Amino acid sequence: MDGERRTDAGLLTIGAFARASRLSPKALRLYDELGLLTPARVDPVSGYRHYAPAQLARARLVAWLRRLGMPLARIREVCELPPAAAAGAVAAYWERVEADTAARRDLAAFLVDQLSRTREHPEMTEPHTALTMRCAALTDRGLVRTAHQDAAYAGPRLLAVADGYGAGGGPAAAAAIEQLKAVEEMDLTAVDPLTALEEAAHRANRAAAPSGDAATGSTLTALLRAGSQLALVHVGDSRAYVLRDSGLFRITHDHSLVQSLVDEGRLTPEEVPGHPQRALLLRSLDGGPAFAPDLQLLQARPGERYLLCTDGLSAVAPPEAVQDVLTTAADPAQAVRDLVALAHAAGAPDNIACVVADLVAVGETAQG
Repeated sequence: MDGERRTDAGLLTIGAFARASRLSPKALRLYDELGLLTPARVDPVSGYRHYAPAQLARARLVAWLRRLGMPLARIREVCELPPAAAAGAVAAYWERVEADTAARRDLAAFLVDQLSRTREHPEMTEPHTALTMRCAALTDRGLVRTAHQDAAYAGPRLLAVADGYGAGGGPAAAAAIEQLKAVEEMDLTAVDPLTALEEAAHRANRAAAPSGDAATGSTLTALLRAGSQLALVHVGDSRAYVLRDSGLFRITHDHSLVQSLVDEGRLTPEEVPGHPQRALLLRSLDGGPAFAPDLQLLQARPGERYLLCTDGLSAVAPPEAVQDVLTTAADPAQAVRDLVALAHAAGAPDNIACVVADLVAVGETAQG
């Protein structure tokens, strides 16, 4: 090979190596900076990178893994493994991709259903649609914890759960929900329900501020009904679900370290329960000025059943078991009792809080 393609030492120039590996010179420079694919030699004068032909196998593996969409951090780990272990890692990654795709497919189905109902039944967007809620709330200390720091509320128009942490976690959770209750008394035909709920959440954040240097705070997940609309506010790793004829959908995203690792492909959902930092939150009610909750506005319809719960339930109960309880329970009161029993059957290592609400048309005959 001529000197333009090979150096005297038999190394490939970055251009030749890029063509052989199907990686661009720009990508090769990035992988060098990340320590993923370090050149065999860098000219001390010109700074030109040169690669050994033996590095082509690793470069092609990197290219293939990038085509799979694997994050660079995970690619670095796979490249350091022996072939059999690397094969297992790729198989595990792709299994996770397929699971994520299935979850996104479910979310897409939820959104299609949500938008289709709005298009086909525009009257459902009117604020005076005659809907009401039948709801129940229940908290439980669990079977391991000595303190009870979860809180729950189910009112005529407001549903909320909070999971406190730190020395003052219990009072922080209770104070957060107390701040939200004022929105039930507001005329939501005159104000935007999402704005009202967001302002209440900021008051809740201030109310949950720790005293002194204590690391205290709380999660918060709440729904506010305004006609046929449901305003959702969410921060932390408590969750909200909706059960409708097309299935059970989670409508919140955890603000936790382990969820961020799952999102990046560095952790599988199966590894989450055993992770030493499973309880570490990236966002919460902590009194800080950077408080930024998730906000959504949903269209509700009769027949839907909503669940709000803390991780004392969601971390131990499989989604299939939760869906089974929500599908079979005669009414919300029975549902929350059965959900707490489900957590107890799994060992109930944490406090539990759950709220279940049925959306029903005004005047509909009560069931159960």
